[in-house]
Amino acid sequence: MATQLNPYIHFNGKCREAMIFYHNCLGGELSMQKVSESPMAAQMPSEMGGNIMHSSLTREAVVIMASDMCTNPIKGNDVTLCLNFNNDEDVNLIFNKLSEGGQVKTQLHQTFWGATYGEITDKFGINWMFNSSKN
Repeated sequence: MATQLNPYIHFNGKCREAMIFYHNCLGGELSMQKVSESPMAAQMPSEMGGNIMHSSLTREAVVIMASDMCTNPIKGNDVTLCLNFNNDEDVNLIFNKLSEGGQVKTQLHQTFWGATYGEITDKFGINWMFNSSKN
């Protein structure tokens, strides 16, 4: 049996905005379900109807899932999402898109291990690492 680890990010009312941003940066297939469209709608306060119950963005082997269903999420530096590429064109394109409105922590550069590498914190406070190795 194959095992795959997928990040699940909790936003407090910003899930739709964040996932559309990630979709614009990464491409792939995006699906989102609002609370009002779910079987849980009757059990939730009506003001939560527009919040995202569950979303997923799938691009090849990358799957990012997210929701607004966690109240008061705490941002920390204990989780970083790492994207691995096999060409510098893609790493440059997506690095530039994801860094819009965020903070570049480490500019893309050639490393001693032979890869192009960089780090950002996006405009939603999520940490990302980028690694591009030509195999």
